[in-house]
Amino acid sequence: MKLSQFKITIPEPLVAKYPSKNRDECRLMVLDRKNQTIKHRMFKDVLEYFDDQDVMIVNNTKVFPARLWGNKEKTGAKIEVFLLRELNNELRLWDVLVDPARKIRVGNKLYFGDDDMLVAEVVDNTTSRGRTIRFLFDGDDADFRKAIGYLGETPIPKYLKREAEPSDAERYQTLFAKNEGAVAAPTAGLHFSRELIKRMEIKGVNFAEVTLHTGLGSFRAVEVEDLTKHKMDSEQVIITQENCDLVNRAKENNQRICAIGTTSMRAIESSVSANKRLNPYNGWTDKFVFPPYEFSIANSMVTNFHMTESTLLMMSAAFAGYDFLMEAYNVAIKEKYHFFSYGDAMLII
Repeated sequence: MKLSQFKITIPEPLVAKYPSKNRDECRLMVLDRKNQTIKHRMFKDVLEYFDDQDVMIVNNTKVFPARLWGNKEKTGAKIEVFLLRELNNELRLWDVLVDPARKIRVGNKLYFGDDDMLVAEVVDNTTSRGRTIRFLFDGDDADFRKAIGYLGETPIPKYLKREAEPSDAERYQTLFAKNEGAVAAPTAGLHFSRELIKRMEIKGVNFAEVTLHTGLGSFRAVEVEDLTKHKMDSEQVIITQENCDLVNRAKENNQRICAIGTTSMRAIESSVSANKRLNPYNGWTDKFVFPPYEFSIANSMVTNFHMTESTLLMMSAAFAGYDFLMEAYNVAIKEKYHFFSYGDAMLII
């Protein structure tokens, strides 16, 4: 398929700047692939589609405050530093994006906080992702993390066109979050409230956890018309034997297995055996899923409404069927659904 086939014009007023008042009270569009029908529900109604021993696969990655504001030595110029990935814990080396990038050179020092709580030095200017910096910090790792937590902002997406607010620290984080390492939230999981999770557990629905530390690679623009030539950034994945057993048992019993979000789907599709069972995994994935694609584990999926020409939109199209998903997006625009990270959700069954 071609990039141009995924171009959708999404009206600016439909981009959700803030989450719904309550997590589970956003809208839910239900796509039935077998009957090719579209229904309009509330997210908390998702409970009706799952029964005892069905499994939901959730991503338990935790977003850390990855956006820092520093000042360049000598000039004092304000520089945004977006932490992408820790390269070396002992040396405190990080891959980062800097803005404005043109002002930053190897050897430049950046100062963070009123009392220069953190100082960083640019050590590499040539990585595909931007820059590599080394934090010059004398304390232990716990103190370093505390400083990042104090100085950093919740890395809400730039397209929201607003600064992070205190409420974002909670709402741009799923209730499943426990393993820190993401710079973007696995947004399909944001819709689950404590009450909804409890009601699902009472009904007998099981939650299997995987970890995929969401980087900016998932959101990086696809710049080639031929999708087979697009290369995804690698993201770290961890899947334990215990969670594999939960999923594989449900698969053997023909239960409904639902991937909550494209990140969960990407994680499980990155570790599948020849006989289509889920395997334990601890490593990296650069898997890129676009139509046509045969999925091995999940037979249903919860996802948000994604950006035009994004890899997330392409995966959703591979799962729902390209024509059906495009129809659904046209309906969503007509019915004024909210789009992107803080927007409404879709259940594909």
